[in-house]
Amino acid sequence: MLEARVATSIHEVGRAAWDSCFADRLEGFDYLSAVEAASLPGFAWRYVLVECGGTVIAAAPGFLTDYALDTTLNAAGRRLVAAARRLAPRAFTVRLAALGSPCTEDVSLGFAPGLGLDRRREALRVLLAAFEAAAADAGCGLLAIKDAPAADRRLWSGLEWPAYQLAPGMPVAELDIDFGDLDGYLARLSSATRKDLRRKLKALEAVRIEVRGDIHGLESRVVELYRQTRARSNLQFEELTAAYFTGVLATMPERALCVLYFVGDELIGCNLLLHDGRLLLDKFFCMESERGPAHNLYFLSWITNVRLCLERGLACYQSGQAGYATKLRLGSRLRGADMYFRHRQPLVNRALKWAAPLLAEDPVPMRGAA
Repeated sequence: MLEARVATSIHEVGRAAWDSCFADRLEGFDYLSAVEAASLPGFAWRYVLVECGGTVIAAAPGFLTDYALDTTLNAAGRRLVAAARRLAPRAFTVRLAALGSPCTEDVSLGFAPGLGLDRRREALRVLLAAFEAAAADAGCGLLAIKDAPAADRRLWSGLEWPAYQLAPGMPVAELDIDFGDLDGYLARLSSATRKDLRRKLKALEAVRIEVRGDIHGLESRVVELYRQTRARSNLQFEELTAAYFTGVLATMPERALCVLYFVGDELIGCNLLLHDGRLLLDKFFCMESERGPAHNLYFLSWITNVRLCLERGLACYQSGQAGYATKLRLGSRLRGADMYFRHRQPLVNRALKWAAPLLAEDPVPMRGAA
């Protein structure tokens, strides 16, 4: 018989039990414990486990927060909500319980090795039921599954849950490192992109790059750069803290690094990266609003990360969500993701179904999507 429980700290679960379902995933126990310790404002964490005979066979993180419904709306949706907010400022803010994490690249659903599809579906049903019950106890009306990989639709489609609405999630961009050197990479790009990139890389003459395992003494500057970058984004959800950056680096010393970009002695850019024997995962790139673009810092960081992959023998550079037009131009492919959501009140749920087309869709056609 399967039994589920919901913990409020990953340390209640323990490293061995959690990682038994995640097979050395980069965003595993160490990463999630650093996120939990970072005290991100407005978030409460949950960890859902399914056990069989005392052995964990399925696990997923979750979170509770106050959610502004226009956070992931497209421009038309945001205009409608902005007009409505003038009449009812709190009308479009709800209490949300989501399976997944605001700080991971996908829903981070894990299963014990060797579990077949039918058994996974059974475990997932039990996991979702436990999470929904915990959400109800916490007064959350809106339920969501954040960024379920589109490749896993067979798993999710077998759950018979008509009340949930399917909406496009934010795809992840990936670049296969199947070339031998930087010249081999550049040769794969269009002649116009190759020419433009070489021109932009001349900014390297004025920029000093450091690869470090800590940001000691630079914490406040990194947060300032992060806030400048966040202010330029249309999609804003979580707000990271200095403790997030320092915690990830300290908790994952062999799997996390930071690339720092200086002009003179002034830090103008910072890139937090995770890595293992196969993958380089770009978590957050932050840069100064004025000097960053002026020094083509995004493109310098892209080439720096491709070089890191080549130097370390990594097979894939995952550059994350958003900015798809540029990432596709630089040779990436997109791996699709799905969002599922429903409201516990049937009338509200029907309204959300009507509003689903206003969700922020991928601004670039899914060319090359996995």
